[in-house]
Amino acid sequence: MKPNKTISEFKEFIAKGNVMDMAVGVIIGGAFGKIVTSLVNDILMPIVGILIGGLDFTGLKIQVGTATITYGNFIQNVVDFLIVAACIFAMLKFLAHFKKTTNDQLDQKEPKKDDTVVLLEEIRDLLKKIDKVN
Repeated sequence: MKPNKTISEFKEFIAKGNVMDMAVGVIIGGAFGKIVTSLVNDILMPIVGILIGGLDFTGLKIQVGTATITYGNFIQNVVDFLIVAACIFAMLKFLAHFKKTTNDQLDQKEPKKDDTVVLLEEIRDLLKKIDKVN
């Protein structure tokens, strides 16, 4: 395989819209993940801790021989995942509703006809009147 052909194929691959969309999605997903992590760690988990008597999940562990099983971290990660999934679900529902509302508004608006189309329709109507008279 020629190096120039490989480079041109790689450039074509990178320039495709799907790759760029995916890159944007990964970047936005990373930023969104930080927001959700802060939501979980700084707002929700302290509230959950108060509700269950001040218990901090991350400190939960079991000592088995010389090994320490920190199952609290696992519980924390499961809670993080559930909250992230709920946030993404809510965001997708919101976007779907927003898209439907926008599409409905666009469908309700009658598109403005081009001047040429209006003129041709007027000529057609006049020709129909002439045919009826004759």
